[in-house]
Amino acid sequence: MKSIKMKVILKNRFSKWMHLLKVVYSVPYLLLILGFSFFICISNPVLAKSLKGIAIVTSPSISKFLVTENFTFSNQTLSNANPIITINPSTTFQTIDGFGNCLTGGSAALLSHMDAKLRHALLTELFAFDQNNIGLSYLRISIGASDLDDHVFSYDDMPNGEPDPQLTHFSLAPDQIALIPILKEILSINPSIKLMSSPWSAPVWMKTNHNSIGGSLKSEYYDAYAQYFVKYIQAMQKEGIAIDAITIQNEPLHPGNNPSMYMTAQDQAEFIKRSLGPAFVKEKVKTKIIVYDHNADHPDFPMTIFKDPEASKYVDGSAFHLYAGPISALSSVHEAYPTKNLYFTEQWVGAPGNMTSDLAWHVRTLIIGGTRNWCRTVLEWNLASDPAYHPHTPGGCTECLGTITIDGDRITRNPAYYILAHAAKFVRPGSVRIESNDSDLIPNVAFKTPEGKTVLIVQNNSGIKQAFNIHCSEKTVLVSLDKDGVGTYIW
Repeated sequence: MKSIKMKVILKNRFSKWMHLLKVVYSVPYLLLILGFSFFICISNPVLAKSLKGIAIVTSPSISKFLVTENFTFSNQTLSNANPIITINPSTTFQTIDGFGNCLTGGSAALLSHMDAKLRHALLTELFAFDQNNIGLSYLRISIGASDLDDHVFSYDDMPNGEPDPQLTHFSLAPDQIALIPILKEILSINPSIKLMSSPWSAPVWMKTNHNSIGGSLKSEYYDAYAQYFVKYIQAMQKEGIAIDAITIQNEPLHPGNNPSMYMTAQDQAEFIKRSLGPAFVKEKVKTKIIVYDHNADHPDFPMTIFKDPEASKYVDGSAFHLYAGPISALSSVHEAYPTKNLYFTEQWVGAPGNMTSDLAWHVRTLIIGGTRNWCRTVLEWNLASDPAYHPHTPGGCTECLGTITIDGDRITRNPAYYILAHAAKFVRPGSVRIESNDSDLIPNVAFKTPEGKTVLIVQNNSGIKQAFNIHCSEKTVLVSLDKDGVGTYIW
């Protein structure tokens, strides 16, 4: 009896399964199931990856630094009265080369004195872009000494009154002690990092006043100085260090620093077209030539050079600082000469630093403002200083707070660390700025990365905790930032 009963049960189950298969494989029901599955996929945040994202948030006023938060977009229109940041990925602007620092000789010296294992861990934190590392991707270094070396030098120093137009005494020896070894260690961590080099002065025997402070380049040494650049680039290449770009002169309208050199726009144009450009062509040097490298109050300086076709043909673009003038002035250069690239190459944080105001101003004005005004790089000034803001030359900067403070083997992370951390790791080289509506309350800038991710950097300038909507590709999410806070949103 049991076996007969079991056969009946199995037969009934088989009949039910056969009937279910017929229903499923009928066209109307199959379309219904497929349609329902598609609806589940596009409305389920787990299945639709583009609906989920992460935010990296810093709020100094409540001691919240680089905290990761999750957010989820909605396909539905959100009904609220908060501001809206609308992103349009189809409208694109400039490509980004990177975010980073100026690696001064003094910074390199401090790093070189650290315990080797601790130094490597610190450099990994700064220049790798996995895990909790911040991924600095661009560095500016000096050709010879900057004012944040412990002494003044060039690569061809001669006894007083003795010139060396053939550059027979040229040598990178002063930088073999710390800068070059530190650069090699950084390159071992991030081989793709780009380098820009800038001179603070020509060798003093080339100058009108034979002094490291001020003076101008003698026209009789234009060819020698052009070869000085060529020899520098070639010597660094032999060390395995590629120089992506050079600027002609750091702060050419500020002859009071030590070292420094005064150089007008007309002088730069003449030097480029007569000597530097032809020398680069003859020696097959591919390093970019960038002009000006000073404040935004003189956008006419690079435009004067660009007006000269014989000089302009050798020039990639212009570089700016922001110790004077508005960041918006950079767009006037782009509008007049749209084929010439723009770079933001230096801004200090004055000691002792203020985490709240420095973070807010630098992110709003430089990370956001610089890139919205066509800059391919945004570089903070010195990477490192000690607790007394050393080293520096006699007459050099005495209040330049490093991105980090190095006290023996102890490290303090200062405002520029967090300013750069909100951009460098997420907006990698090759990212492209995309359109987003600007706002005085919530200044912002958006990018599309080479991997296809969208990155939005926002600074809360409203004076209060501010909620706002992010709208992109028919999806919206409501988020908020604390007063003076910064958020980097990635999806």
